[in-house]
Amino acid sequence: MAFAAFGIANAKPQSTDGPSPATDTASDQSGSHTDDPLPSPGAAEALPKASAYERVIGNFPVSPSLFPIVNQRSGWLRRHGTIVQFDNLNEFMAAVTAPTPGHGYRQGSSNAGQYALNVLTDWDRLLGWSGFTTHAVVVGRYGTTANRMFGDWLAHSQETYGGGGNVVVHLVMAYGEQHLLEDRLAIAAGRMAQLSDFATGSLFCTFMNNSFCGRPKGASDSIYYSSYPSSVWAARVRFRPLRRDIYVQTGVYFAEEGIFSPARNRSGFHLSGAYHVGEIFPVEVGWQPNFRRRSGEVAFPGHYKLGFAVERVTRDENFLDSLGNPYSESGFSAARSNGSWSSWFLMDQRLWTSRKHTKTGLSLLAGAVLNSPKTALRDRQFYAGLILNGFWTSRPSDTIGLAFSYMHIANGVQKTEERLLMQNKPLPYRATGVQTDAEVIELNYGFPIGRAITMEPDIQYYHHPNGQRNLRDAVMLGFRSHVEIF
Repeated sequence: MAFAAFGIANAKPQSTDGPSPATDTASDQSGSHTDDPLPSPGAAEALPKASAYERVIGNFPVSPSLFPIVNQRSGWLRRHGTIVQFDNLNEFMAAVTAPTPGHGYRQGSSNAGQYALNVLTDWDRLLGWSGFTTHAVVVGRYGTTANRMFGDWLAHSQETYGGGGNVVVHLVMAYGEQHLLEDRLAIAAGRMAQLSDFATGSLFCTFMNNSFCGRPKGASDSIYYSSYPSSVWAARVRFRPLRRDIYVQTGVYFAEEGIFSPARNRSGFHLSGAYHVGEIFPVEVGWQPNFRRRSGEVAFPGHYKLGFAVERVTRDENFLDSLGNPYSESGFSAARSNGSWSSWFLMDQRLWTSRKHTKTGLSLLAGAVLNSPKTALRDRQFYAGLILNGFWTSRPSDTIGLAFSYMHIANGVQKTEERLLMQNKPLPYRATGVQTDAEVIELNYGFPIGRAITMEPDIQYYHHPNGQRNLRDAVMLGFRSHVEIF
């Protein structure tokens, strides 16, 4: 029973977005980030009954691949408690509409992608260490994102862009996890990403836009929130004290300066902690119900998450200086806040499931993120989406996704930019006008080709790119492909 990662068995490649930068310089360095093919085990699904536990690494289902021999059940790796997966995710986007003239923007297209190697090891099979597993992920990334061509720096059209250092091998995470008390208790430590454990979900990466994929973008508003593909030293505890479908998790993540910066941590192997600047303490409570039909058949799974994170990191405020005056007018630096916070409520629920094909159904996802208005760029985000599997009866694996996101820019940011604009001074966050709110709509259709390739044509609509009303709305067309190599 070493491996309670039953949720991983159902996981598609997933992405997680990186933070929004606090300054223009950081913006250029970090980017948005993502694709977590194997999210942290344990919180994706409710645990089965205790009688179902066994050494599951030997029977662990892996995604169909081009070379299934690597992870075959009777193979050398599986017999030695190890699963090795390698895949490629590629995303292409092109702007259909012309950008706003006068700012140096252009109409164009771009391609971005990543290949990822994931290694899961069950140490019960190797050394008889019951309940202990390790998880290591490395990636390589290439390309750039198309939304910056028309002036948007808030939500990347290709979520897999950035953060990977644009190197051949970038360490994403490497940690160990001990499962105890029939897997009701899980303790993990090592190089981990906070936003791969908290405020995440299994359906977000049905979508390509960074407003949704991995998690709602507002949840990563701080540059100190570690997110795939960058990690920090951390420890996390997840416990299911009363019911197996309810968990409580918390942890400590040691925030580092420049974790998304190629200048400081290009390869991801900077492990000394020399840039440690504080700690982040997230807490999340989750409920994972499996509602049944009258016949007793499980048909309507859901996930509900409520969380809060407190930062012990010094950050710039977005409006006032240390004397309580607008820093944009006083000439002094922005006040430094000794702490900040973020909160979230996330849910997804299967609304309808076909009696003929269990994969066919309609799911709703929705949620809200609220951040400290003194330090955030986005002080709140609301989103909703629908995912329909099996639109065609003969193709139950095809997926249609439609999602909408609303992001509000903090009032302090708006007031600062208004004052700077009147003084003809440069604006923060790469803005060319006052930022107020931004909306993104995405529609896509995903379908498998053979056993190991998935294609997803995609259309995105940006209303108020970069949160600016002085920029034209933008329409983008593109596609995503995913290949499971082994």
